Amino acid sequence: MKRFLPKSLIGQIALAMALVLLVLQAVNFISIRNERQRFAQAQLEGPVMSRFVASADRLLTRERDGTVEGRRGRVTFGAASNVAPDASDAELVERLRATATANGLELRDARAALSDDVPAMPERMRERGADGEEWRADRFRSLLLSAQLADGRWINGQMLIPRPGLGLFWRPALGTLLLYFVLLGAVILVIRRLVSPLRDLTGAAQRFRGGGEIPQVTARGPADIRRAIEAFNAMGARVGGLLEEKDRMLGAIGHDLRTPLASLRIRAESVEPDEERERMIATIEEMAGLLEDALSLARSGRSQEKPRVLDISALADALVEEVRELGQDVTLLDSQRAVARVRPNLLRGAIRNLIENAVKYAGAAEVRVSEDGARVAIEILDRGPGIPESHLASVQEAFVRLEESRSRETGGSGLGITLARAAAQLHGGDLVLTNREGGGLSARLWLPREEKGA
Repeated sequence: MKRFLPKSLIGQIALAMALVLLVLQAVNFISIRNERQRFAQAQLEGPVMSRFVASADRLLTRERDGTVEGRRGRVTFGAASNVAPDASDAELVERLRATATANGLELRDARAALSDDVPAMPERMRERGADGEEWRADRFRSLLLSAQLADGRWINGQMLIPRPGLGLFWRPALGTLLLYFVLLGAVILVIRRLVSPLRDLTGAAQRFRGGGEIPQVTARGPADIRRAIEAFNAMGARVGGLLEEKDRMLGAIGHDLRTPLASLRIRAESVEPDEERERMIATIEEMAGLLEDALSLARSGRSQEKPRVLDISALADALVEEVRELGQDVTLLDSQRAVARVRPNLLRGAIRNLIENAVKYAGAAEVRVSEDGARVAIEILDRGPGIPESHLASVQEAFVRLEESRSRETGGSGLGITLARAAAQLHGGDLVLTNREGGGLSARLWLPREEKGA
């Protein structure tokens, strides 16, 4: 059941209001229909009762032992009532008594009931109505009326009254449906006015990837929502200030640490013997490399490079050629032309890190670019030892290295994959690592595809 319910706020509120309005309008429709039905019935029965009383008067004055017949009924004397006591309708009886009193006819008792049995009418009584439509028994009901005179005799009548037409149903139904949709439309408009600013707020939070300006949202909607948006904008400004301060601090740390490392390198050049000097220089270079990687990671979410539309397959081809010129075994597989809006240098560094990682642990790498729906996929494939399934997620964290599958002799700070994932996420994409069938690792870096005409 839950899977059929809308997931959005506007959908859930609209569904709840639609159900509530439906129930209320159904109750309202039933009430209106019943009232209209009673009113229409009273309008139909009133003239019939008047004709019955008039016919009873004729029986009493001129046709005391006879029968009065009309186009829509028959009135006769009887020894008993033609309406059983338990079948009599009190409301009809009350109207019959009132009509008789108004016409000067005193009654000892009265009974009345409606019946679906319509008697066969003589040909002379089957006259066409005012609209020219032929008489049909299924369009009428029988109104059984029985009045007891003061002397104990009964006057019984079986009068035909038209059945309520379909208009008695569809007119209130149409009005109820119209009112329902008008109210539901008004409710949905109000809900959209409430939810639209929340969508802007959600979109701004999703667009912020840690780089560039923090999106600001125009404060609109009810007062509570405006205050929430203003609080979000204020928080964004504070976060932006903290990130700027972090960048300045990292720049200062990088500058301050590079100087003593350079000084140590110079001093290490004069150390004897040669083996000790080479070990010291290697350690200093490792520290310098670790420092650069750490600074790159810290700055990755605040890249100041402007994004532009590029052919990703062409960028990958150029990068593979550069790496091959350095003597590394890298191949570009058949790829599709794929266009995306990227920060070229940042993306180039991410792909290079993945290629170097593959070459380092597998000796060779293959690169492929393809389109997958609304995404561009850049795959770096190798036939190395792969990564245990339980560590595929943790290996993307900073400074994580897997000694059981990766040799320490290969070096590295454990930041290459982390930097690649950070670059992908800054572009609105992600990095997915999977083990290949037959051995090896697939690093799939995907980005949002640039739409045509965008």
